[in-house]
Amino acid sequence: MNFLNTVLDLFKGFFGWGSWHNLTEIIKTGDYGKLLTYEGVQAMLFPIMPFLLLLEIIRGAFYKRFKVIHYKLPFFSFVLNSFIGRVISIGMMILCIGWFEKYAIFKTSFTWYWFIYGYIVWEFGHFLYHYFGHKVRLFWCLHSTHHAPETMNLSIGFAHFFLEAPYADFIRTTTCILLGVSPPMLAVIMFIDGFWGTFIHIGENAIKDGRLGFLNNILLTPSHHRVHHARNVTYMDTNFCNLLPIWDRVFGTYQNEDITIPIEYGISRPMIKNSFLDAYFGEIVALAKDVYKAPGIKNKVFYIFMPPGWSHTGDHKMTTVVKKKYFEELKKQAKLGKEKVLG
Repeated sequence: MNFLNTVLDLFKGFFGWGSWHNLTEIIKTGDYGKLLTYEGVQAMLFPIMPFLLLLEIIRGAFYKRFKVIHYKLPFFSFVLNSFIGRVISIGMMILCIGWFEKYAIFKTSFTWYWFIYGYIVWEFGHFLYHYFGHKVRLFWCLHSTHHAPETMNLSIGFAHFFLEAPYADFIRTTTCILLGVSPPMLAVIMFIDGFWGTFIHIGENAIKDGRLGFLNNILLTPSHHRVHHARNVTYMDTNFCNLLPIWDRVFGTYQNEDITIPIEYGISRPMIKNSFLDAYFGEIVALAKDVYKAPGIKNKVFYIFMPPGWSHTGDHKMTTVVKKKYFEELKKQAKLGKEKVLG
């Protein structure tokens, strides 16, 4: 009986039952003044994601596109992280604040202009964590679980390796604290970031066109994030920001969706079909094999810290190399086509 209750609680957590409960409690008590508090705003906004997740599933079932297997990896990741990852992540944030707050270059107050500054700093920290997650193979091992699903839906927000959140929060929290973002302001920023970061994973079953109209020119939309999750060569390693694409524009990683290019989700490594273990541990196993086989200490270290696809043989499959070859081939084909027309 206890086991069944535990399973039921996990399903409730996956579908955000606690979010609905907090809002209904406020409605029952009639104390609507609580809606103006931080907890009240959370109670209003948190039920939106479970509602959209249910909408995705219902619409997917109606159009015969729903498959339970699409939610397998996110659910099992959620279960595992509920016991381990969340505690480690919170602990990492507390440690970073305690360690680095005294070294902040200056202190900010909780005003609207410092909030804008704080959010830009947060996005910079998020960009750094996310960029390294794609460009350093060790960190890719932590991040690849999130990219393994071959479909897009809101539950993908749960598909993370349990050590990714502590790694991410170390970089983001440390960046913000050292650059003067106060802990209370950081908490609000993280709430907004978590809400939007979940929303941009919404799939085509709920919102077909993820560009969201004019917002596509201002914010990082579901369309941008679908591009980020694509394994199409054109889209690889783009759109690392979460809400404000300012740093993607600065560093040249900004990429709009081309509606003529159907998105292929997933990672480039061949995977065992519908295997949770391969999606969760596959990149770690692959890295361990490469390190074991690599000749010499230097090559072993390079496999750990060079980008995914680096090889000691020189036969590199890194994103930069793959994209360069791809676009060179496109130019060559375009040139040949032009010559045929003129000839």
